[in-house]
Amino acid sequence: MSIIKQSLGNSFNKLHPMLQKRYDISEEKPFQATGTMRKISGGPKWLYPFFYFGVHWKLLFPEHGENIPFTIKNTARHGKNGEEQIHWQRIFHFGEKRRYFNALMSLDKKRNIIEDYLGEPPLMYSDLKFSCIDGGLRIDSYKQRLVLGRIEIPLPKVLQGLATVTERYNEEKGVYEISVIVKNPIIGQVFGYEGEFTSDEIF
Repeated sequence: MSIIKQSLGNSFNKLHPMLQKRYDISEEKPFQATGTMRKISGGPKWLYPFFYFGVHWKLLFPEHGENIPFTIKNTARHGKNGEEQIHWQRIFHFGEKRRYFNALMSLDKKRNIIEDYLGEPPLMYSDLKFSCIDGGLRIDSYKQRLVLGRIEIPLPKVLQGLATVTERYNEEKGVYEISVIVKNPIIGQVFGYEGEFTSDEIF
């Protein structure tokens, strides 16, 4: 059973059936999709050096624009301690450039929190809470830490970039729709994208 399914519990069955299929990820059933992000936006220009820095960690990038080709692949695996994990590979295709927004998630069963390590190797950590709203999936990030190898430093709220993700299935168009917004309490939006994608497999 996928860690997303475990985290949502009975709420998983309230997701749209296509979202249930999308998040029923196992080692035998990865999810792979292709789509287009209608809009990718960043924050203030003075943040761009940090975004260039993030490119090397497959975490963030300074490019933005409209109608950007997008691919996503979710793969289940096991960590070195046997914990179940889901690897997120998100690729944004800016012409010949590939920009990544990758992560590795696992489930803290005691807190029922998804632990999200962002970047490769990880540079940021977030607590994530998954919930079902009107058949759609919502993801909110909470406590964050800066990851420096084995050292993890809690970040005060003023330095955090808290994400809100909503994902729905549009039956009329037969596509998954996604919106991601990352905000800092002082700066406002620092990163975001929205668009749609379809599974590469026929469910």
